Amino acid sequence: MSDAPIGFDSPQIVDGPAPGDLGGEPLALTLGATAALVGEYRWIENALYAALGTWVRDMPIAAVQVHLDAQSMRHAWHAELWADRLPVLAGVDPDRLTMPSSPSAALFAALNGDTPAREGPGSSWPPVGDGRPKLPGALPRLAGLYRVVLPRLAVSYRRHLGVTNSVTDGPLRRTLRLVLNDGMEDWYAGEQLVQRLVARPHDVAAVYEFQQRLEETVVAAGARTGMVVFPDTVPLD
Repeated sequence: MSDAPIGFDSPQIVDGPAPGDLGGEPLALTLGATAALVGEYRWIENALYAALGTWVRDMPIAAVQVHLDAQSMRHAWHAELWADRLPVLAGVDPDRLTMPSSPSAALFAALNGDTPAREGPGSSWPPVGDGRPKLPGALPRLAGLYRVVLPRLAVSYRRHLGVTNSVTDGPLRRTLRLVLNDGMEDWYAGEQLVQRLVARPHDVAAVYEFQQRLEETVVAAGARTGMVVFPDTVPLD
């Protein structure tokens, strides 16, 4: 019997054709759209590197600290990979392309307890009168990372892979596959860690309360699938 956590299969290595490859090559995104997405991926991976590096100092368990330190370094490397994949646009500084969309900015702010969720359709956090949310605890942050942030990022990478073209997007496709494979492995390892640490009913309540906050935040900021905002022409697989 497999010891995989409930709801998770073993990490699936992405080595087959991307969605859209069957029945003809998909049309590649425009250079500007690709630059915006790659710049946001670079921003997200840098944000993960910084956040996890900070968490290492306030996590109470040594094994978790070691885990997060390794994860932080991997995200730093992914950010470098995305920097190398940024398209060269005349008169545009690559650093100007390294910026988040509203959903990713809002999600990372909530993950670190910086700002409350935006008010708007689909958002009910925080309740009226509660004011600024408290800094989330160590376990809720871990659960938020592995149950909201990384799954949404994986969906974004996979969706982008589905609209790449083997002729024009070869290097981009290779980078998407690499970071997606890494992300699936990280997701699996992190979910195992969270399940081992959720040991009391109080832990379950804290984890799901924070997970709900993050989901409400990213949905209120405009995300529908994944974390980034794709052009309307990109299909949902």
